[in-house]
Amino acid sequence: MNLANRLTASRLALTVLLVVLLLGRPPFGDTAALVLFIAAAVTDFFDGRIARDRGQITAFGVLMDPLVDKVLVCAVFIALVERGRLDTQWPVQVHAWMAIVVVVRELAITGLRLLAASRQLVLAAERYGKHKTSSQMVAVVALLLLLATREWPEGLAGLFRPWLPVVAWGLLWVAVVLTLWSGALYLWRNRQLYLEQI
Repeated sequence: MNLANRLTASRLALTVLLVVLLLGRPPFGDTAALVLFIAAAVTDFFDGRIARDRGQITAFGVLMDPLVDKVLVCAVFIALVERGRLDTQWPVQVHAWMAIVVVVRELAITGLRLLAASRQLVLAAERYGKHKTSSQMVAVVALLLLLATREWPEGLAGLFRPWLPVVAWGLLWVAVVLTLWSGALYLWRNRQLYLEQI
């Protein structure tokens, strides 16, 4: 397994650890979850670049890189919903319907791409899809930062407390709207694939 594929696989392992930290709530677990999520996002940036630069693009990487991204984001959103249910003091609530929007969108687009692949077609990623992914990552970082600051000394946490809840809430809504919009647009532009099945 080459370096790029190892980074992709490590992101899957980080996802499992992230969920354990968020739901297990060990001491400084939220801070650790924030660091791990940022590390996972960094590996996402580098694995594709390394594969291209080294000429190490493989079937495993092409399949697993976007799939692991979806698993990471969906798992963290679901964990944040459950965390909000358990933690009544958390100022920004990630509602269950928001996680459902994210999960259903990713399943629908993955299903469409599999349908295209069964016909030897490749559906390219679109600009809005990339914006969606970026918005989800940034929103999750803000939400995890909001959790992590509660473990920090008051002097440090106080720097974030006045503005971070509002920013995190706004970023969450941007991510949800872009998730819906990009998914609907992608399904509409490629509608001939599934309309033929009706």
